[in-house]
Amino acid sequence: MAIIALKCLQSSLIKPYIHAFSDSKSTGTAANRLFLSVAVCFIFSLAAVIAAPVLAQEITCGQRGGTRLWVSPLHPKAGEAVKMMAVSTDGPLSELVLIDNQGQRTVLQSRRRGGPPWSLFAGLTEYVAGAQRIEAYREGKLAACHEWAAGGTNAQERLKEWNLATEAFYSAWIETLFGAPPEENLSFNSLQPVLRNAERNFLHNYLGLNEDNNLPLTPDCADLPYTLRAYFAWKVGLPVAFRACGRGSAKTPPRCGAPTIVSEFTRGISAQSSFTKFSRRLVDTVHSGSARTGLEDESTDLYPIPMNRETLWPGTVYADPYGHILVLAEWVPQTADSSGMLLAVDAQPDNSVTRKRVWEGTLLFANTVNAGPGFKAFRPLIQTVPGQWRVLGNDELSNHPEFTAYSLEQDHFTPDDFYARLSQLINPAGFDPLQAYEATLAALVEQIETRVTSVNNGEAYFRKNPRSVIAMPSGAAIFQTIGPWEDYSTPSRDMRLIIAINVLAGLPEKILRHPELFVLGNQSPAQAKAQIEQHHAQRILESSIRYTRSDGSPWELSLADVLARKPAFEMAYNPNDCAEIRWGAGPGTEEYATCRRHASAEQRAKMEQYRAWFREARRPVQ
Repeated sequence: MAIIALKCLQSSLIKPYIHAFSDSKSTGTAANRLFLSVAVCFIFSLAAVIAAPVLAQEITCGQRGGTRLWVSPLHPKAGEAVKMMAVSTDGPLSELVLIDNQGQRTVLQSRRRGGPPWSLFAGLTEYVAGAQRIEAYREGKLAACHEWAAGGTNAQERLKEWNLATEAFYSAWIETLFGAPPEENLSFNSLQPVLRNAERNFLHNYLGLNEDNNLPLTPDCADLPYTLRAYFAWKVGLPVAFRACGRGSAKTPPRCGAPTIVSEFTRGISAQSSFTKFSRRLVDTVHSGSARTGLEDESTDLYPIPMNRETLWPGTVYADPYGHILVLAEWVPQTADSSGMLLAVDAQPDNSVTRKRVWEGTLLFANTVNAGPGFKAFRPLIQTVPGQWRVLGNDELSNHPEFTAYSLEQDHFTPDDFYARLSQLINPAGFDPLQAYEATLAALVEQIETRVTSVNNGEAYFRKNPRSVIAMPSGAAIFQTIGPWEDYSTPSRDMRLIIAINVLAGLPEKILRHPELFVLGNQSPAQAKAQIEQHHAQRILESSIRYTRSDGSPWELSLADVLARKPAFEMAYNPNDCAEIRWGAGPGTEEYATCRRHASAEQRAKMEQYRAWFREARRPVQ
């Protein structure tokens, strides 16, 4: 301390105080002035010692609270692009600041997403050699920082276990992967172009092995959530678990066996060939029954979670009772001028991947004894001893601080309750009836346009195979089989289309049943109902879609035409029929004149037999 005091007497910081004492007559003798100077130095020195840990904590770079920073690739190289992402679980972030090796501070142009979790994303097209520091701020205060150097070791280690931070990173990665303006029709022919897009995929070439080049990933509906989860785990070094499951019966949900736990990715960087081998094994094992397991069952890959905004993060899986699966991608907040939206992605049997609005037409919910439907999260793994993991059970997940709670809340909902809760989550301030109608109309048109792509895919198949006839399964297998029927028929999509048409037509009655979901102002529910019925009659004449006929010519249908043809969609899913029949064109009309392909009499007899399923929008038990 004495040495520190002597240094203090010589410092420029304390000299003004010493001179002040020297010039002051009130301080007495020179000895007194010297004593006071030394005392001041001692106080300054003591304060510095006390403050040192605080200052060190302030300048030490690290992850703080609920905010983590991620840099991609894992080991950045000078002259190459680098991406940065800050992810927070305890509140929104305001900006990202880059500090280069010369101490130059640059506020980065960042893309803000989410909440919760919240994220900021930024990128540099060319990384400069030398030490770098990235800082994330919240309302002017440092939330987290991260340091690294080109050509050196990134201080960011491989993750090795699932926890709150990695789940938030996974969620932010999904949201960025499928991010786009909400009005944009985002569709891909498979998952491959999504993951190979360096701007979308934060983990593109993360391992520095060009590991995304020619990566063969074409998951279907049931495979998509598993493939996304496994890809993320491969890149960042996490374990993965999956089970072989049955398909259930008419009276019981699917049951699964013991988990297969793959820890290979935690032991170091794995080559593309290792992941490809694993992903093939994964998609050969999982199927739609894997997600339809009972809500109380804990021998499952996925478990039910509470239905609220704090738990339904991007990456959450939705399993409908009939086998279709969606992955939540983004929440679009409600504003004074526009309705809120919940967006999700799904894959189809033809491997196409599409982002869509979540609403009654895409998210089917029913109380059935043979399935556990609803929003679910992947069951996490924890490390028991080094190198060994186990899957958490329901009781452990009920109050675990790192993971979303296990909940049977959705088991108590009727379909009406479920959709009412969903509406409240998406539009917590309530819906203006006209605004609600326009959002529902837009979602229906989006669904019809997606069907246009599906029918076109079937037409492309027959152009390549003009003499082909696609075999039609019998009974409930029309909804779930393999081969060309699965790839090009549309029974599930058409049943959803019929349901979506019913939802739009039923909106006026919904205002009467659930007026609490709407902002009615001075209107009564009955007046609002009448207003929407009048608006509906006009709007369906103004909206239209186009499909391609057998001769390649376009044909336009108004939405009124599509709605009027709802009975035709009860038998329009067979790809052996021409596009004109699949869009409900009547024999003898100009529209129908270009039709050159028809399903056999035997197949049409089957379709007639199954027609009641579509008329009643009731998928049969398999």
